[in-house]
Amino acid sequence: MESYGNTECWDRVEDYDGLGWATAQDADEAAGFLAELAGRGRALELGVGSGRVAVPLARRGVEVVGIDSSEPMADQLRRKPDAADIEVVIGDFAEVPVPGTFGVVYCVLNTFMLLLTQDEQVRCFENVAARLDPGGSFVLQLSLLSPAHYAQSTFAETMHAAADSAVLIAAEHDRAGQRVNRQQMVVTKTGVQFYPMSYRYVWPSELDLMARIAGLELAGRWAGWTGAPYQGNPGRYITVFRKSV
Repeated sequence: MESYGNTECWDRVEDYDGLGWATAQDADEAAGFLAELAGRGRALELGVGSGRVAVPLARRGVEVVGIDSSEPMADQLRRKPDAADIEVVIGDFAEVPVPGTFGVVYCVLNTFMLLLTQDEQVRCFENVAARLDPGGSFVLQLSLLSPAHYAQSTFAETMHAAADSAVLIAAEHDRAGQRVNRQQMVVTKTGVQFYPMSYRYVWPSELDLMARIAGLELAGRWAGWTGAPYQGNPGRYITVFRKSV
């Protein structure tokens, strides 16, 4: 299955946060969760984008560094008034190309799944482990396909509907490769815009094995930032892995 150009797609978006439908409304909850794990250590975000979570985390007094492959997205972050102290590194976040170590490394809103092979995902785990302080945490916010979508090689759904706009999704699914090519079509009165993306979803048990390979151990898994129990339902969940002291 050929992949779409994830970076090229979002490079065209001048105001990512303004899209609304493309972002989650959980930045403050995420920042509180991550700040507690960071303690007095630094925080590193993989795929920092426009800084939706990095900025409120920095407001809590945590030193934040971000990695992203998109210079235009990084520019959106740098223009924010509260982002002056956030260092942004342009590069492949699977390589974790930053010096020093961190109390917490985190990757939110399915960004980890933009690594399109299992090898890339394992490599990311190993590089993260090398950048964690002793006792440091690696936090992932991911989601699973719905059972109905898992059974299909193609699927479509409505992501958003309003009086003057709609966001429709059409996807092709490679079950053996755990790969999805997804086209997001934003329909407004002025026309249609396309936001293609590709991702490789990963099962919780597979995550746990990747962590073991990298020398990390499972610290906990929850249904959200508030600590609700995770019961394997479709939708976003939080996993925390920890490096031994």
